[in-house]
Amino acid sequence: MPRSSKKGPFVNEKLVKKIQAEKASSNPRIIKTWARGSMVTPDMIGLTFAVHNGRKFIPVYVTEHMVGHKLGEFSPTRTFH
Repeated sequence: MPRSSKKGPFVNEKLVKKIQAEKASSNPRIIKTWARGSMVTPDMIGLTFAVHNGRKFIPVYVTEHMVGHKLGEFSPTRTFH
């Protein structure tokens, strides 16, 4: 859910352009991004993103259950041991 109902969900503009380009291509590739605060939208379903966690890129395959969450939620930044 966005911060305010009158504002739409935040999605980085460069990320939107990359998503549209991959949807148009016949052979979609992994989309590398640092935009952890971008919200997962229905356009992203079926795509794979490489989300940066501060050290490396974590591959995240987007499913319909992830819509409404942020990309950073699926790329943990801390290690627990």
